[in-house]
Amino acid sequence: MTTTLLRTADELHARVRRGSRAVVMTMGALHEGHATLIRAAREIAGPEGEVVVTVFVNPLQFGAGEDLDRYPRTLDADLKIAEEAGADAVFAPFVDEVYPGGDPQVRLSAGPMGERLEGAVRPGHFDGMLTVVAKLLHLTRPDTALFGQKDAQQLALVRRMVRDLNFGVEIVGVPTVREEDGLALSSRNRYLSPEERRTALALSQALFAGRDRHAAQEALRARAREVPATRARAEALSAIGESRAAADAHAVAKAVPGGPAAVRAAARLVLDEAARLQPPLVLDYLALVDPSDFTDIKDDFTGEAVLAVAARVGTTRLIDNLPLTFGAAS
Repeated sequence: MTTTLLRTADELHARVRRGSRAVVMTMGALHEGHATLIRAAREIAGPEGEVVVTVFVNPLQFGAGEDLDRYPRTLDADLKIAEEAGADAVFAPFVDEVYPGGDPQVRLSAGPMGERLEGAVRPGHFDGMLTVVAKLLHLTRPDTALFGQKDAQQLALVRRMVRDLNFGVEIVGVPTVREEDGLALSSRNRYLSPEERRTALALSQALFAGRDRHAAQEALRARAREVPATRARAEALSAIGESRAAADAHAVAKAVPGGPAAVRAAARLVLDEAARLQPPLVLDYLALVDPSDFTDIKDDFTGEAVLAVAARVGTTRLIDNLPLTFGAAS
């Protein structure tokens, strides 16, 4: 398969469409995470469909002092990765193709969800992101668009935009791809020195610590629920591996599953230790949120949640997250 490079919307619209079109939107500097998205798009589109990868460094997403000029631009390498992953075309427009009149006077607003977490740290970022995603959806006219779950807030906002504004496109989230040491794949990882990378591992390690605490408490709760009510209290405590002084099986079974506060505390402990490293990790936020609106969950929350973290190591800012499920207490 030879991947075609397209620079204008007219070139893209001139292509004869057969089957469905799946689009993967990127800012270039493609890596294995992007390749995973492209392969997933290929599977969705099927052999008769078409996969289009967009490569566009969107200036509206960069605030004052951010790394627009520094952001890597590696189109030749991107074309190779896209081709190997199964893309039919790479749509890499110039800025004046996407914004022919300069910065657009009319832009989308991300609303309250866009002002939280990433939006609070990077004001206006999500307005710029949604504006370009909307434009690229119009320009590429896909049946399906795929986004990585690493940018969980972005994915949630794109889904909300598509639903609220009646875009006729299906949005598919693809799980985060990680390097062998656990660090989430990102174009910005290349900026890290060896020492900074060691510190940066605290992001994923904190998430894993929170996940493991959650899993342990869920397992304890499930074990407690299996203990018949007719057993003596001492037998129940022994069955769940707890000492007499801890709590009885009934109390454990009634406890909030996973304990959001305990999950946050486990993750925070790792991040606090990383803040004392050299170079230190400088935390922007650690949050356990409802993915429908990115508000903090309460201790009695049940359902899907996202444990999210963002921090700086040296001059590089990184984000990461893990999905968690909090079950209903009984």
